[in-house]
Amino acid sequence: MNKAHVTEHLRFALDEQLNTAKIAAQTAHDTATHEESIAETQYDTLGLEAAYLAQGHAERVNECYKEIQLFEAIYNEPVTGTVVISSLVCLEDDASTQKWFYLGPAAGGLTVDIKGTTIQVLTSGAPLGQQLLGKQVDDEVSLTLGDLKHSYDVVEVL
Repeated sequence: MNKAHVTEHLRFALDEQLNTAKIAAQTAHDTATHEESIAETQYDTLGLEAAYLAQGHAERVNECYKEIQLFEAIYNEPVTGTVVISSLVCLEDDASTQKWFYLGPAAGGLTVDIKGTTIQVLTSGAPLGQQLLGKQVDDEVSLTLGDLKHSYDVVEVL
């Protein structure tokens, strides 16, 4: 796996999220300020609801900008062999199934697909992200989901 290639895909995915958020914010703003959204009675709340929605979308746009800035600050961090924020990590379970994760400063849950391999962004606030910090190749991490305990071996840290 090429970490530089992964970071480029993450850049594109974050930019796509930003563009989607901008479109949603503009659409909500247009709806909130449209003449048909003007209240005709005290019970007509379409305009008010649209304004709240527009505000929420505008906040999401700001979050996207912040996420991009946080990622830009870590993309070129050197590889140390220890899992840190900005590490690309491959985990393997007992059935030899490999899963790739990018430990990021934000945007947890974001996924990118590179040549059929899915890489998921984890943050240090996620249970698995917390467990991964400081680990090295051949270390083991375990995670309990519901009643099931999952164990993984760290097989690669980039």
